[in-house]
Amino acid sequence: MKKYYGQASYVQSAGVSNDMEIDGFSVAVCAEIGVELSRHRSRSFDEMRDRGDDLGQFDLIVALSATSQRKALELTKTSHVEVVYWPILDPTALGETRDTKLSAYRQARDQIRGHIIERFGPPPDA
Repeated sequence: MKKYYGQASYVQSAGVSNDMEIDGFSVAVCAEIGVELSRHRSRSFDEMRDRGDDLGQFDLIVALSATSQRKALELTKTSHVEVVYWPILDPTALGETRDTKLSAYRQARDQIRGHIIERFGPPPDA
């Protein structure tokens, strides 16, 4: 989002659980398109709540897994937050070689990029 639309919106990465470190394949394929993820850390929904973040203050939650969607809907049932589900390929268990793994991660990255552009329109500098 920030690569395409800058600081026009606040974006927070969160999920059902906190994996702490971003997968190296994700870092590599995002670097290919100029997105720096090596220092990125995501939070779990529970960590957000514990730190005082109220999911009800967000306008939109994008879930990339059915589990994440269910948790987001559960946590926002009394809020006016839109929760959308963008099903994408889970590349973590695909491929046996580095090249086939990278290919699967690129496919997932490109699916996310497609959803972003479909939802928010072409980036201003496109």
